[in-house]
Amino acid sequence: MNRSCFTTALSRSAIALLLAAMPLAAAAFTAGTPGQDVDILTFRDAKDVLKRKVHAPGEKDFYCGCDIQAQGKKWVVDWQSCGLVPRKNPERASRIEWEHVVPASDFGRQRACWREGGRDNCSDTDPVFSAMEGDPYNLLPVVGEINGDRGNLPYGMLRDDEGAGYGQCGSRVDFKARVFMPRADARGDVARIYEYFGERYGLRISRQQQQLFAAWSRSDPADTRECRRAERIAAATGQVNKVLTKACNGVSRGSARLSEN
Repeated sequence: MNRSCFTTALSRSAIALLLAAMPLAAAAFTAGTPGQDVDILTFRDAKDVLKRKVHAPGEKDFYCGCDIQAQGKKWVVDWQSCGLVPRKNPERASRIEWEHVVPASDFGRQRACWREGGRDNCSDTDPVFSAMEGDPYNLLPVVGEINGDRGNLPYGMLRDDEGAGYGQCGSRVDFKARVFMPRADARGDVARIYEYFGERYGLRISRQQQQLFAAWSRSDPADTRECRRAERIAAATGQVNKVLTKACNGVSRGSARLSEN
């Protein structure tokens, strides 16, 4: 059975039985809302759902706020819309890619399957890892070069004279210090995604990162764009993000486009 068939065929009851023998996230993970069966999405399927039902050209990328444009089936970056200057790779900086805000290595290393065979083994054999890898709340459209530069670097703060930037884009990277700093308007989103992974899957987060994310969540509270995105993901997949349900309480959303803010 291939990976897609294996993961999407698992029902809530089957997942519950598998989780009984798994130490991480056994108490935290649920497939969807109570009484509802929800398919686990593969990484590939999650990207497809996000492109068809959640995001659209005309919106902005996550790390720079650049306009996303369509060229046929490809999504590309409008550099002029955000003052983006590629650091090194203009070709990759021209295309949109899907970023795991919580990197696969962060949650994979907390699973036995990773120690036994890395990401491929986890994707093939561990349904909890597969759910995390394909969780649409953790995937955001970003400038390709910045996706590559971030890799699995931890998030942190950088001064303007530290590391490298991307023109007027507010995100920065310092390879020597191994730190990636997202722009200010993305920091609260990052914090709430990590909080969601902690609650849903039992992801362990260092005390230093918890303190950073708490500060980011306060300085960049949930806004219309983030809350509308969560609503669309829930409508498309049946998967509810309880962290955002709470954070979005009282946020006026109406019919706003995701590109706002």
